[in-house]
Amino acid sequence: MSHPATPMRVLLLYPLFPTSFWSFEKTLELANRKALLPPLGMITVAALLPQTWEFKLVDRNVRDVTAAEWDWADLVMLSAMIVQKDDFLTQIREAKRRGKRVAVGGPYATALPEEAQAAGADYLILDEGEITLPAFVEAIQRGETQGIFRATEKPDVTATPVPRYDLLDLTAYDSMSVQFSRGCPFQCEFCDIIVLYGRKPRTKTPQQLLAELETLYNLGWRGGVFMVDDNFIGNKRNVKLLLKELKVWQQEHRYPFGFITEASVDLADDAELMNLMLDCNFGTVFLGIETPDEASLSLTKKFQNTRSPLTEAVERINRAGLRVMAGFIIGFDGEQPGAGDRIVRFVEQTAIPAAFFSMLQALPDTALWHRLRKEGRLREDNGTGNQTTLMNFVPTRPIQEIAREYIDAFSALYDAERYLDRTYRHFIHMGPPHCQAPFRVPDGALLRALLLLCWRQGIRRKTRWKFWRYLVSILRQNPGVWNRYLATCAYAEHFLEYRQIVQQQIEAQLHAFLAEEAALAVSQEQPQAAVAS
Repeated sequence: MSHPATPMRVLLLYPLFPTSFWSFEKTLELANRKALLPPLGMITVAALLPQTWEFKLVDRNVRDVTAAEWDWADLVMLSAMIVQKDDFLTQIREAKRRGKRVAVGGPYATALPEEAQAAGADYLILDEGEITLPAFVEAIQRGETQGIFRATEKPDVTATPVPRYDLLDLTAYDSMSVQFSRGCPFQCEFCDIIVLYGRKPRTKTPQQLLAELETLYNLGWRGGVFMVDDNFIGNKRNVKLLLKELKVWQQEHRYPFGFITEASVDLADDAELMNLMLDCNFGTVFLGIETPDEASLSLTKKFQNTRSPLTEAVERINRAGLRVMAGFIIGFDGEQPGAGDRIVRFVEQTAIPAAFFSMLQALPDTALWHRLRKEGRLREDNGTGNQTTLMNFVPTRPIQEIAREYIDAFSALYDAERYLDRTYRHFIHMGPPHCQAPFRVPDGALLRALLLLCWRQGIRRKTRWKFWRYLVSILRQNPGVWNRYLATCAYAEHFLEYRQIVQQQIEAQLHAFLAEEAALAVSQEQPQAAVAS
């Protein structure tokens, strides 16, 4: 390791994502991109560390680390979400095998620091980096070779610097990421966001966010930008202040970016907010609907979803001009049989094309996790939060019943014809866009993606006649959304394959789980039989 007086050489290493709802391998392949989004947390860390240090970033979802990069590094820093845990732990062990000091942080390490420590991490930089990274840097300068750094408060994000976007290979990603706020005002029992970031949304200033966009613009980025806030509208007053300035910035720069974000369903109740988002070229919003079962929503404390009919909320957002993506969960306590069918019916009724569906997981340190642990219902495995993972706790109805409903519903949702029908209905009813970017000649990758999409869905697949009929109808009746319509059609390339992966992996895990339960039952019966005899 370098002497404290010399600049550190830091290898920022971002672990692999397994195949999941969000990995979109087949869709990214169409567009000749390697990954959906860049590691925003890691480039923010790079901006928070001393700028006299040297940095190299390797996103393993884009490429692997070279031997020269391993040799170059004085320090290896990793961050991960729980879904990345396997590769995260593998890379810690590999860095230690190569004799490197390892520092880790991010949501997974913060929730389960003992797992990173057991893998060999030297420095645990937990919670939010604005507070814990300066303490880590001081420890490094004192020559300390290990340490755990935690925060007792939430930082003021108005002091957070512009992330080091210059460290990224921009051509590898489908979209860029920015963050305006952290925290969410709601209290959903299963959600770890309020554990990690608190229930009081903290926002950057409009000037900060615009500086980040200006940086991306100057680096040459044109295209999608994901506002990664877990609830973008958590602080509506500050969001509206941002949007009013962002609207002017977008106009002056001729709409270089189209935005996507996540929001709570009460967005539907604020027409002013939706109109401001549309004026800024927001095109898509992800809603956490979870379930149409009101009893389950109340039990899990997602009260914001019970205040008005969910179908009407989705319809208002869609008709305003926003594409709706939504998350759904099966396996809540007290859930009645047929939950999978009810979710499918809701998705069909609301014509939501992309319904992100999973079995409930008790994420570490959430209210759900604490309740289930108190009730003795947690299984030993902490889970991964992936859609191919069985529940990591004992549910109130048979696990095999939930798993079968999940597989069947997943398969139904991503039947090629049903997906195409929903996509068409969603876009034919969508309000027209508020702003129009100037025409740009499509690059080779985009033309290739369009031709591949037309070949696969317009010629090879059994839905080919519908594909062309629907496209012509969109061009005639709602021409302003044709490109977003085709992009949503392209998602099917991922979902059609992924539903097979879900079925295979869930069935295999269920078989192993039931076999283990049966073996345990037999082992418990044998001593009783011996006593009886």
